[in-house]
Amino acid sequence: MDNLIKALYPFFKKVFTSLNIEEDMWSNLIGPATIEGDYDIALPCHSLSSLLKISPIDISENIVTLFSDDISDIAKASFRNGFVNFTATPSWLEGQISTIFSDPRLGISHDDSRTFAVDYSAPNVAKEMHVGHLRSTVIGDSIVRLLSFKGHTVYRENHIGDWGTPFGMLIEHLLDLGEDKAAKELGVGDLDSFYKQARSKFNQSENFASRSRNRVVLLQGGDQETLRLWRILVSESMRYFNEVYSTLGVLLSDSDIKGESSYHDLLPVVMERLTKSKILVNSDGADVVFPVKKWLNRKGEQMPVIIRKGDGGYNYSATDLACIIDRTERLNCTDLIYVVGTPQKQHFEMVFDVANMAGFMHDNHNATHVNFGSVLNREGKILKSREGNTIKLVDLLSESISRANSTIIKKNPTLSAAERLKVSKMIGIGAVKYADLSTERTKDYVFDWDKMLSLEGNTSPYLQYAHARICSIFSKSDVSRDSLSSSIIIVDKEEELLAKRLISFPNVIEESISTYSPHKLCNYLHSLASSFASFYENCPVLKNDDKKIIGSRLVLCDLTSRTLKLGLELLGIEAPERM
Repeated sequence: MDNLIKALYPFFKKVFTSLNIEEDMWSNLIGPATIEGDYDIALPCHSLSSLLKISPIDISENIVTLFSDDISDIAKASFRNGFVNFTATPSWLEGQISTIFSDPRLGISHDDSRTFAVDYSAPNVAKEMHVGHLRSTVIGDSIVRLLSFKGHTVYRENHIGDWGTPFGMLIEHLLDLGEDKAAKELGVGDLDSFYKQARSKFNQSENFASRSRNRVVLLQGGDQETLRLWRILVSESMRYFNEVYSTLGVLLSDSDIKGESSYHDLLPVVMERLTKSKILVNSDGADVVFPVKKWLNRKGEQMPVIIRKGDGGYNYSATDLACIIDRTERLNCTDLIYVVGTPQKQHFEMVFDVANMAGFMHDNHNATHVNFGSVLNREGKILKSREGNTIKLVDLLSESISRANSTIIKKNPTLSAAERLKVSKMIGIGAVKYADLSTERTKDYVFDWDKMLSLEGNTSPYLQYAHARICSIFSKSDVSRDSLSSSIIIVDKEEELLAKRLISFPNVIEESISTYSPHKLCNYLHSLASSFASFYENCPVLKNDDKKIIGSRLVLCDLTSRTLKLGLELLGIEAPERM
């Protein structure tokens, strides 16, 4: 209820000025009430007791008296156990709903102050996208959508693994198969098989291993024919990845590819600048930097960030530092977001530390590792196939669409086959994404088909069904959405609760962005859908003798459906009108 706090703030200033209490002593005390439904916002008076030399109960009673009737149009003030509590009036809520209803952005402000680079998804060329890529891809996609909707400049950076020593063996395997056959094998999505065949030959044949090592030298030296073969691997892999992205419904495209190879020419620049900064040292033959913040290994020795190994090869840290140079200087980014699993936490902390030491980032730059946990099975172990292999992402998505289709056949057998297929994809893909996004990203979560595809609970199908249900209300009404006025009449407590949740949407978006936590938006949408269900059950929408009440409740229905649809869109999930 940030809007309520803003509306009451001038009155707070007036009251506390009369009590001779400075603003910084009370402004941070105001916040949401502990229990939703009893009150909307609260001010605890306990910390003010030492200043005013009276009990918190007396302070709260005194403050309520000082507010008097000044706020009667906005809220009702009361005191209890040393708290001053405020409850929004129906008339104030009506005004807020009317304003939001007329706003295409539903009260969400437009902010274009910063430039973000969001690094996410990042599959490896000639390797299958597995369920492990799911979290990075969908969390990153939602963050991109949220930031873009707020008006920020956002660069999507798909940092694919497309460089390094494995490509020597992959190119040689491609030559052994023949370009046409290799392209066909990669094109059907059997990337794992291609990689495993190459790795097996590398391990078993010294001749093949020798050819592979020589090929790496040619690749890194810029040999044109080797680069042409390398591009075949990248192109065929990306064609397959794009099919997965299309099925998943994420925004990534070829123009967002920024693989390791993109930074190859910047690696000597990294070395040069680190040397110039006098922080690069030689340790056991390797070029390293010891961060300001000390990390210790198991022996209690300080750990360095390895930039170039003893054999002359660059480490991942060098590439990540090259990324930072590129993103801060070429793209002029103010914020660098890395959506990568929790095990990489220390790596990024150390790289960010070195980047600050070397001047690659300054005070106006923010670098954030948006970490996430693992996807587990019901036994609490890493999700794998029955054969013990990592589950392919494309197989998981296909399975979810198939299961959703079976559910829809039972739920609404009247849908045509074409419409059912379309809705099945919306529900199946939405269910997988929402199960991931609705979990606090730093935690592991259990992959449960029955739970994620359920029409009850905090699931995508539940939210999608709520949206479709509202669309059904309008299909039965002779009142079109375009003809609705913003005249609102709040009578019942269910209408009040729904209205309060609707006006909270902008604040939830701000919280989700500031913490890079899509689960906060998910939890809000679930609470909104739940309050709508209660409203719909207790407040007849179309069966009412008062046309003004019907119009007002249709406004609440319309605003709820628009909020659900936009909220789901910001999570990368579609909202069907029928299901």
